[in-house]
Amino acid sequence: MTVLAIDGALGAFSAAVATNGSLRTSRSQPGNVALERGLSLVAEVLAEARVTPHAIDRIAIGCGPGGFTGLRIAIAYAKSLAQAWDRPLVPIDSFDLLESGHVLAAALTVVVGRPGVISARYRSGVSVRRASGWIAQVLDELSLPPGEAVLPVVGAPKDVLAALAERGVVIRSVDPKVVPAAAAAALLAASREPARSLHEVRADYGELPAAKLPKQ
Repeated sequence: MTVLAIDGALGAFSAAVATNGSLRTSRSQPGNVALERGLSLVAEVLAEARVTPHAIDRIAIGCGPGGFTGLRIAIAYAKSLAQAWDRPLVPIDSFDLLESGHVLAAALTVVVGRPGVISARYRSGVSVRRASGWIAQVLDELSLPPGEAVLPVVGAPKDVLAALAERGVVIRSVDPKVVPAAAAAALLAASREPARSLHEVRADYGELPAAKLPKQ
């Protein structure tokens, strides 16, 4: 199975191609470049992997949470390509992309939105809790257990790690193992169920960007 994957949610625009569980190629460009460079990057990874659209079995897309602009544009690209090439589309959330390659019985995985705002998922056994908003608000809502067991924390910036330490949570900072994000999506997509229709695939922004009232 050959998968083309795209992600624009996690601080960069990335694209990757994987075949039968092995990564063939990936590219990533940081910043808000999805509109200017997104489709070019997709074309580059296809050329580098020597894969034509006819050889692609499915398309994977990072569906967020994450940055508003890159996420919205990446999903639009993925839906357009899936429709044009008549291929199934597989949405994968940012938390799974960040945890890809790790085996963690429990974890706090953090996606950064606008400054000071995060989306976080806390897993422990079969229990899963999620919250989005200001850092202090999110950590309060998740009610993380202090002391004793060491909690792996994936993808968290320094301000989140400091806030956890202030609450007495014993942590181990964990970097994403499979990068860029599109590479993780390409590898995960082969074992995931595609969406039943393109309309099912929606962006998860975590928290919408701050609104600005128009000047009167």
